[in-house]
Amino acid sequence: MTNLPVVKATQELNAVLILTSGEYFFGKGIGKQGQTKGELCFNTSITGYQEILTDPSYTDQIITFTAPHIGNVGINLDDNESIQKFAQGLVVREDITLASNFRAEENFNDWLIKNNLTGIAGVDTRAITTLLREKGAVNAIITYALEGEELNVFELLTEAKQIKSFTGIELSSKVSVKKLAEHTELTYQYLAPEKALEDLHIVVLDYGVKHNILNYFLTHGCKISLVNCKASAAEIMALKPDGLFLSNGPGDPSANAKYTVAVIQEILAAKVPIFGICMGHQLLSLAAGLKTFKMHQGHRGANHPVINLATKKVEITAQNHGFCVSDENLPANIEITHRSLFDQTVEGLKLTDRPAFSVQYHPESSSGPHDSKYLFAEFIDLIKSHNKKVARG
Repeated sequence: MTNLPVVKATQELNAVLILTSGEYFFGKGIGKQGQTKGELCFNTSITGYQEILTDPSYTDQIITFTAPHIGNVGINLDDNESIQKFAQGLVVREDITLASNFRAEENFNDWLIKNNLTGIAGVDTRAITTLLREKGAVNAIITYALEGEELNVFELLTEAKQIKSFTGIELSSKVSVKKLAEHTELTYQYLAPEKALEDLHIVVLDYGVKHNILNYFLTHGCKISLVNCKASAAEIMALKPDGLFLSNGPGDPSANAKYTVAVIQEILAAKVPIFGICMGHQLLSLAAGLKTFKMHQGHRGANHPVINLATKKVEITAQNHGFCVSDENLPANIEITHRSLFDQTVEGLKLTDRPAFSVQYHPESSSGPHDSKYLFAEFIDLIKSHNKKVARG
């Protein structure tokens, strides 16, 4: 391995992406000069790069964008999924161009620099995606050097191999709200709620929630309270929730389970309506007695077909997960509601003896198709019907 190349950086060739499996790709650095490390994954979305990079679920990951033209519509703050970036880096085919979009407030490369994001352009993203498809998840390092500095592949590969695996890693505590907070602001693309809508209180157990999920609840006239991912059942129940939302988030769900499964089980026992998305889906499943596993190849993109097993309709969905729920030894009180048409993995379930359901994908789809946004209305209807039952005694 010591015969690996040492290259002196030039103005046009000043960065290298190195996979822990041994492959390396030279290219042009974008964003902030320096180095970044993380789990390398790929996303097949054609649009929505800003939403992807600010999605807390991408914490500690380097994203390979399979679409060749990334950055050409610039950046605007309305499209952020959080107030900061969470991805560790990015890999793109073409160099970043000037923004061409009437909504653009900032050039994409300027935004990357401002947010301390390091990336690489001018590499064969198709080859990288093929490698990830065949090898599964691998860790990687990107180094963006100053002109004249050396890019030593052997030394960088040795450094990359020290990166820890995502399996067993708890990350939600890095991205969750630190104290009780409310979400009250709608961005421009959402209609304000009608005054006639029932005032419901949704408590969000925040594992790394996306803003656009919260916006959907606001359009239904809900009050939204966010609590830390390690909040106790007593703290949640003290807020008198009409419903509990288990949010998306990064990391291994089995690591989060150590502090949150007992909490979810206590809320289930109290028969508070529950809706989970992504990480929330996985944690509800763990609380109900199922297991999760790390996928050979995660689902990340805005074109994933899912079948609704009740209606037999196919929904095109946005997805972002590297772990999945196993349907082995399915308890009698769990019904699978949705499956992936790519690999038949579990995409949704409900409890038959409690007012609780969840989906693996992102029905808010920002950006992406809106085939599944009806799930938010279903949760509101579930809460209302449950409240009526409670009122009748």
